[in-house]
Amino acid sequence: MKADMKLVIFGAGLIGGSFALALKEAKAVRNVTGFGRSDVTLQQAKALGIIDSIGGDLREVADADLVLLAVPVGQMADIMTRIAPHLGKNTLITDGGSTKADVVLHARECLGAHLSGFVPAHPIAGGENSGPLAARVDLFQGKKVVMTPLPENLPDAIARIKAAWEACGATVTEMTPDEHDAVFAAVSHLPHLLSFALVHDLAGRKNRDLLLSFAASGFRDFTRIAGSSPEMWTDICLANRDALLTELGHYMQELETLHEALAQGDANKLEEIFSLAHAVRSVWKP
Repeated sequence: MKADMKLVIFGAGLIGGSFALALKEAKAVRNVTGFGRSDVTLQQAKALGIIDSIGGDLREVADADLVLLAVPVGQMADIMTRIAPHLGKNTLITDGGSTKADVVLHARECLGAHLSGFVPAHPIAGGENSGPLAARVDLFQGKKVVMTPLPENLPDAIARIKAAWEACGATVTEMTPDEHDAVFAAVSHLPHLLSFALVHDLAGRKNRDLLLSFAASGFRDFTRIAGSSPEMWTDICLANRDALLTELGHYMQELETLHEALAQGDANKLEEIFSLAHAVRSVWKP
């Protein structure tokens, strides 16, 4: 990876901002240009040293070595369409989207001859806060990044994108887009859906304030992710709808089993379920 690389980021918030800060810390970039929907946010990102300049013309991507798309997946197609005519022949593109099959489909439809330079990725790092103030130089340290390379990618393009994420401190693994989406429907997208659902349920009750006044650490830990961006998670759920519906179906079956055990006062069944869950959770190392 070139030490004098020009980076262009679309979205200077948690993921995009942390990517820029980490590459600056690693002395892997000489200049970072930021594009986004909010001039206030971009001004904030510049003041924080995340970006060096605010993008004013999409032709500025022409001499970029690397472009990061760190926006909600629902915005990817529009951005790809708009930047495609201006991309340089050696410009590489990666993304931080939480779904991959839909992003790959958008790339095939929108990037044209530049498809071979797009290496999709998903950093398994984040938090419930967003925006430039949430960006951290160490966000990706020790975290996983899943790359889903395309058949059209040249080995050098894959190696350079891998090197960029590794320079941020991440451990890079590879999957196909469909494998990625099936895995994260189970371990990421479904938990977020359930967290939003629980808070939404309590929010609609007449005694909401009373209930929340007694909520403690269990409720806090389970619902922390319901503080995440509604726009982003709406996009993710719809983008990975089929896999998420499958996982939701499995979970509904599990809830039905619990419902039946409770209704019948079946302590053995409850303890069986709780014991297996306890054993698996106890040895899991995040």
